[in-house]
Amino acid sequence: MKTNKQPRKLSWLRDDFERRFGFEGERYVKVGALLPFIMAAFFTVAFYVVLVFVPDCAFKRTFTERGWTQHAVVALGSWTFFLLWIKTRKIKLQRAPLKLPILPNDPDFALTVKTSDAVIAQIARNAESPKDFLVYRRIVQTLSNLRNLGRVADVDALFRSQAEQDESVSETSYSLITGFLWAIPILGFVGTVIGLSSAIGNFTGVLAQSGDDMGQLTEALKDVTSGLSTAFETTLVALSVALALQLFATFVRKSEETLLDDITEFCATNIITKIRVENRLLSSIPENFDEDSDLLV
Repeated sequence: MKTNKQPRKLSWLRDDFERRFGFEGERYVKVGALLPFIMAAFFTVAFYVVLVFVPDCAFKRTFTERGWTQHAVVALGSWTFFLLWIKTRKIKLQRAPLKLPILPNDPDFALTVKTSDAVIAQIARNAESPKDFLVYRRIVQTLSNLRNLGRVADVDALFRSQAEQDESVSETSYSLITGFLWAIPILGFVGTVIGLSSAIGNFTGVLAQSGDDMGQLTEALKDVTSGLSTAFETTLVALSVALALQLFATFVRKSEETLLDDITEFCATNIITKIRVENRLLSSIPENFDEDSDLLV
């Protein structure tokens, strides 16, 4: 005998990526710095441990013989990557409620002060803690204040205000990522300055000591070319890492903007368009009343 299995409720407390590893977890699509830092530290150590066993080659020398800036670029780059990657997991979790219905299966359903309780009850059946999901937070806050809203325009204005607040929070959540994306190329330029300084210093020493001995001059120039390699390779690595992460960040930001747009559309389709309104008779309308202002039932 087949039984209809009740779908598992959405749960931010259970499904949030940071909380799975025992961290308190930033709400919605914000990401804390600690878990990505720990993941980046493990990755950086593992990366250099693997390089120990890699045969000598240009790739290995680029990361092991070009100074401390290469290590810093790997560590900071991986930290940025994990910040963005965890953000994609949070965006996916916040998108899950958009696939679940919140209205009764009735094409003639009209949303009023009385029927709003049914919508809130359905949201409670969908998620254990609705306030932890962006779309449910918007809807529950609006429906909870439905009695105090006299017009459909008031409902729309409240949704717009919440949408603007969410966009502001989304923008500030990229502050740390933006700072890292700025710092990585700077580290490359620092490595370039260190390499050029070393090359110029070595070349000055060569000119002072070698005299007319071409053999000694040729041998001493190896230290000069080593400094030039550090100068150019540190910049190459830093710019390559920064470019890859910038493209990844652009993709994640676009995904988050699409999520916010879809939430706004979801609220408009399921709430605003379902509100039933009535127009007061002209005899009861004050002279200064806006006749385009529909009242909630």
